[in-house]
Amino acid sequence: MEEVQRHSVHTLVFRSLKRSHDFFVSNQSILNLEADEKSEKMRYNIKSRDSYGPIFDRVAAVEQEKKKAEYFNKSTENTESKGNEMALVPSNQSSNNPSESTSSSALLSIPPAFSQSQQQLIPKKASSIPKPKWHPPWKLYRVISGHLGWVRCVAVEPGNEWFATGAADRVIKIWDLASGKLKLSLTGHVSTVRGLAVSPRHPYLFSCGEDRQVKCWDLEYNKVVRHYHGHLSAVYSMSLHPTLDVLVTAGRDSTARIWDMRTKANIHTLCGHTNTIASVVTQAANPQIITGSHDSTVRLWDLAAGKSMCTLTNHKKSVRGVVLHPTLYMFASASPDNIKQWRCPEGNFVQNLSGHNTIVNCMAVNSEGVLVSGGDNGSMHFWDWRTGYNFQRIQASVQPGSMDSEAGIFSMTFDQSGSRLITTEADKTIKIYREDDEATESSYPVNWKPDIIKRRKY
Repeated sequence: MEEVQRHSVHTLVFRSLKRSHDFFVSNQSILNLEADEKSEKMRYNIKSRDSYGPIFDRVAAVEQEKKKAEYFNKSTENTESKGNEMALVPSNQSSNNPSESTSSSALLSIPPAFSQSQQQLIPKKASSIPKPKWHPPWKLYRVISGHLGWVRCVAVEPGNEWFATGAADRVIKIWDLASGKLKLSLTGHVSTVRGLAVSPRHPYLFSCGEDRQVKCWDLEYNKVVRHYHGHLSAVYSMSLHPTLDVLVTAGRDSTARIWDMRTKANIHTLCGHTNTIASVVTQAANPQIITGSHDSTVRLWDLAAGKSMCTLTNHKKSVRGVVLHPTLYMFASASPDNIKQWRCPEGNFVQNLSGHNTIVNCMAVNSEGVLVSGGDNGSMHFWDWRTGYNFQRIQASVQPGSMDSEAGIFSMTFDQSGSRLITTEADKTIKIYREDDEATESSYPVNWKPDIIKRRKY
């Protein structure tokens, strides 16, 4: 008996596909691929109804409201004319003709549906644009050099005595905030350090990098005490939960991972983004986790369930920066098209901050309502949070010996007092800005033109 030769599943599937192809290939030329006009029209109708169904319904509703308004206006005019005629007729004559009185009362009685629609059609009073609060201009007062590569991240210690920076030279450096002097260098990463976070309740510093590692440093011994393994690619951003012992990291594998700080357990893996997650922030109230991704979306996550609560798709380009307001229940997201402000917990859109037309890598906001955005070309825009007024623009200058193309700003943060702004840049420097003490409202007036703003807005 002849032994049957065994083949792998892949070979058998491939042979089956080839057999099917050879069987049907002769009929390929017979098929009429040109669709007739009727089926093409039907296809377009189905597609348009599927994509723009709510818009069609809205247009129909508006048309119906217009018809109701026209009917109401006509009935009002008829009522007024009848009323004038009745005023001219003597009282005894009007009482002798009951038909006229009934007709006039019928005209005067307006159907409740139309009265309700008329109430809806009354235009609301245009909201007055508030005048921006005056903020003193910011100026550069210190440049710190020490890293040997692009400085990618920064974190300020809760006590406001020092801050840490991570760079492409794989070193984490800790600097004195008052003097700007180097206090300590921590080595351990084997690739660029991309994220830092300092715990407010423990003597721990957390770091992540392009080597897929997430490390926990004990600052009493200046050593790594924990590793958090799980990311499949570079880790670009991290955030510590303000009230729970929970760490959130996110990166190029399109996931955000939630870690138990003590046990190193991966509690949740937040999946949903289709591209690199560039920024993640956490807060005590819902949504406790917010992520911004290169897939042009911002997602709000339920920490307990480990699921996405809401996806904001308003941006047209990559979202590289997300920042929470320290006092208001709001956050902002940055993209090359616009900086957008949102209201928690549902992610309701508030307003656009337009004008920073470059790749916006990072943002920071203080309790005074000063929002700063940093661009890939070294530009910095200062905004009034409440009104979205851009009150200052700065072009960061590179250190001597660097090319002009190395003027990119990668990360920024305010210190705990909100009076100093720390930026990390592509020219391997750390720059610290503060408010100009000598500036006054008369020397730097608010260039506020509400008419122009109104025209742009509406």
